Amino acid sequence: MAFSRKKEGNISSALTKKLHQVPSSNTTTSSSASSNDDSFQVIDIPSTISSTTENVPRVLIIGAGSRGHAYSKPIQRLGLGQIVGVCEPMAFKRQEFGQRYIWGPEARVARPHEEFEDWNDFVKYETTRRQRVAAGEITAERDSRNDGEWMGVDAVFICVLDEMHTAVIKALAPLGLHIMCEKPLATTLEDTISIYEAVTREWNMLGKKTVFGIGHVLSGNWRREDTTAPSLLTKSCHDIDVLLWLLCSPKNAKDATPPHLPSTVSASGLLSQFRKARKPIAAGNATNCLSCPIEKTCIYSAKSIYLNKHLSVGNTGWPVKIVVPEIEDIFKSQGKEAAETRLLEVLAEDYKSSTPDEEIKKRSWYGRCVYDADNDVLDDQTVTITWEDDPLPNPNSKSEELGELNGRGAKQALFHMTSPTAKICERRGRIYGARGEISYDSTTIQVHTFATGRTETIRPEAPSAEQGHGGGDDGLAVQFLGAVKAVLDGRDVEKAQREWLGFDLEEGVRSHVAVFAAEKARKEKLVLDWKGFWEEEVEGRMGGAEKEEGSERVVENRLGKDW
Repeated sequence: MAFSRKKEGNISSALTKKLHQVPSSNTTTSSSASSNDDSFQVIDIPSTISSTTENVPRVLIIGAGSRGHAYSKPIQRLGLGQIVGVCEPMAFKRQEFGQRYIWGPEARVARPHEEFEDWNDFVKYETTRRQRVAAGEITAERDSRNDGEWMGVDAVFICVLDEMHTAVIKALAPLGLHIMCEKPLATTLEDTISIYEAVTREWNMLGKKTVFGIGHVLSGNWRREDTTAPSLLTKSCHDIDVLLWLLCSPKNAKDATPPHLPSTVSASGLLSQFRKARKPIAAGNATNCLSCPIEKTCIYSAKSIYLNKHLSVGNTGWPVKIVVPEIEDIFKSQGKEAAETRLLEVLAEDYKSSTPDEEIKKRSWYGRCVYDADNDVLDDQTVTITWEDDPLPNPNSKSEELGELNGRGAKQALFHMTSPTAKICERRGRIYGARGEISYDSTTIQVHTFATGRTETIRPEAPSAEQGHGGGDDGLAVQFLGAVKAVLDGRDVEKAQREWLGFDLEEGVRSHVAVFAAEKARKEKLVLDWKGFWEEEVEGRMGGAEKEEGSERVVENRLGKDW
């Protein structure tokens, strides 16, 4: 999976230059972080893909929903790669996606190797293709004469529901493809470790590593912890990852210095807002927005959010398309009125008290009253992570100000996730350093230097409206496929991963483990020892989850060194 550290927007060259000069400390995402040493530094990561060779990455998209489109748009718009296949169980979505990105609207119909109902179909196809290549029946060379049928793919974007990630990644791992998976990597600690073990095991069996990245994404799909994961994982694992990257990882992505690991993790949280005790009395027994007597004045009216604010003004993309996937086609072929009728039909869908819970869990119910739903994920949570002094000998250090700690002194980070807020899905933070402070939000960075008393305001270039997640979708596509192309051009995988993505798989897993550690600490009211938790929950699980599956699989994997 690939995970770009530029996940919340593009960093301008001017800002990069300025931040290289700022003496500061470590950071947090929502509240504060402090340290008495360290110097914060932005790492130079490539941001454009060279087009000097013909090794354009061939890409498979698994999941033709909004996230599949979110990555496919910049891939196509920026020429980052060639989308050659899609896996999607819904025929309508699959055809719409293929016509837009693969085979075109009218030129021809899809070829068998371009569309699959699910990832298992692709794995079967790809396994057979490789066997035929190994037997000499077909060629795997990049040749336009075979219409790409036997060329396979280089990279996969996994854009399915969170709870499906584990099955997809483990099915793809033996194929040795470069993988970019939507975050979170998995919804349980067990599955996270299982993925980590499966991928690293296959690397060993194949004799090579692959580029691996983790990308991003409280509505109906993430309202229940038993069907998805804790909100700290589904909505804020990026933030925890940024904290650990800044406070654990060496400041230079090429540095082999061991990470400065945390000492303790603690957390607290609650479900405050969206529960029945908060439901307005005037709403009465209404459980759906469309039948509610206060719908017109309720700030959480589904009709207002999806129809009035979006579809009525011509927006058929996010978030309307999440509710009605075929809304764009209806709008174009049947008109605005038909699209509005269909949206209202979906929003009117509801369940009764007699509806089995298993049926309720299967649907998103976007028109359901937010106060009278089955939501149980937290809307307010605080996580505290601490580090102790952990100096390493560094005779080559030139920074006399840092002393013998060499940037590995005691520090603390406080993260606060809360909803609702004035700024939806935006971050604010403050960094308390030994020589200055940095405060930031989604548009502005302020740097205050203690020595001079001066405060400098920096406003990075804003991403365009078409760049999703504040430019993060484009950034992820650029960085991940840049790493893939570098490997295709002969670059060492580990170097490409570090240079383009600035992290490795263990770092991605570490941030997920930190979230699960915080959840355990919250539920059991603990101050959790990080080292003990890692040894027991990670190292203790490694090697025992799965056994080797026999010589047939080994032979199948060995086909792949010249795929």
